[in-house]
Amino acid sequence: MENEAKLTAGAITTFGIAVAALVVLPYIQVRDIQPPEGLKPYTSAELRGREIYVANGCLYCHTQQPRDRSFAPDFDRGWGRVTTPGDYYYDKPHLLGSMRTGPDLMNIGVRQPSMDWHLGHLYQPRAYVPDSTMPSYPYMFEVKDQAEDDEIIVKLPPKFVPSGKVVVARPEAVDLVKYLRSLDRSYPILPPDPQNAGKKDR
Repeated sequence: MENEAKLTAGAITTFGIAVAALVVLPYIQVRDIQPPEGLKPYTSAELRGREIYVANGCLYCHTQQPRDRSFAPDFDRGWGRVTTPGDYYYDKPHLLGSMRTGPDLMNIGVRQPSMDWHLGHLYQPRAYVPDSTMPSYPYMFEVKDQAEDDEIIVKLPPKFVPSGKVVVARPEAVDLVKYLRSLDRSYPILPPDPQNAGKKDR
């Protein structure tokens, strides 16, 4: 009975330490975080695109957290500066990711601002990156004889255009691209105002 009591006490203590280290302390650190001046809220179209990003499992192969130079050459790869908590102010839930089968996407809106490129890449990744392992998403597009006036035609490299047809983007493809283009955390991160920090300390 004494051993069971020690085991229970040890388990409760371990659980308490884990909760304090992984939940309580991080919450205390970020509870007063405010969005940086350069960060804009997502539009309704971008939010729909974000849901499509999640639904199609993009976060399983792409991260959204460029790391510090001391940990990885992310900056040298052109993926942008290391992110800060404020960069994720409007992200609920956060889509940090843990696998990098593909590149980090936190600043893909800076690296690839072209809607034409993104739409074509979603339709057929290997038209733009020959050795890409990314799946194509043909169900986000429609192959037609002729596009309607309000439809967006996907501008593909000539050999990937279906003969005598046009490829038009469905609304979900357009929304997803709008979300990807919104991933721009290239604005400068300024250190906190020492005067305001002093006021908080008091």
